[in-house]
Amino acid sequence: MSEPLIVLVGPMGSGKSTVGRLLAERLGVDYRDTDADIVAAQGREISDIFVDEGEPYFRELERAAVRAALAEHEGVLSLGGGAVLDDTTRELLAGLPVVYLSMDVEEAVRRVGLNQARPLLAVNPRRQWRELMDARRPLYTEVARFAVATDERTPEEVAEAVLDALELKDV
Repeated sequence: MSEPLIVLVGPMGSGKSTVGRLLAERLGVDYRDTDADIVAAQGREISDIFVDEGEPYFRELERAAVRAALAEHEGVLSLGGGAVLDDTTRELLAGLPVVYLSMDVEEAVRRVGLNQARPLLAVNPRRQWRELMDARRPLYTEVARFAVATDERTPEEVAEAVLDALELKDV
């Protein structure tokens, strides 16, 4: 069975997609994002899936997308912010090179604005973001081999920190 070279987890806006693409380029491997897999398979945005079908349905899609990606992908993989909520997903991540990209709420406000089409942040985004992070931070920490703070760092600096943490060298 193959496995990803790097798995990135963390909250929305932490830079998983941007940093993931940079890492893949630097390592000469493919990049994959489970949220993008879901959007492609469903033919609609995640926010629409939440509205039309509800969060439990989306989490089922996410669980399947993560399982498939972990089994098939050998490059850099980014998981959706809530993927770690699933017990099975956390079990699948055990022993893999998982890096948690962390950031504080002020950085989230700066990057995401907390006012975009984020289904879990529809009302009082700052408070909801803090509540989400209070619930998810221990799970990110549980699955991650390393945590890399992204606050006030460029994507290139974060990518370099991830490579250093995992002791990987770019090609």
